[in-house]
Amino acid sequence: MYNFHMDIFKSVRFTFWQMSIFKISLLAIGISIGAYWSEALLPYALALFVIGIILGLYVVWVWFRQ
Repeated sequence: MYNFHMDIFKSVRFTFWQMSIFKISLLAIGISIGAYWSEALLPYALALFVIGIILGLYVVWVWFRQ
């Protein structure tokens, strides 16, 4: 038996380059999903855009508070 415990809420520090790689991977995944499912996601484009703006502003707000 293995005693496997995964703490998904632990603090982790990334370097600038590691975060850049992570962001580029998310961008590539987002572009591929948008290209592949463009017709299915088109009715939700405005809602997804608004959610993206709101979440982005939240991240900027948290960043400036620190």
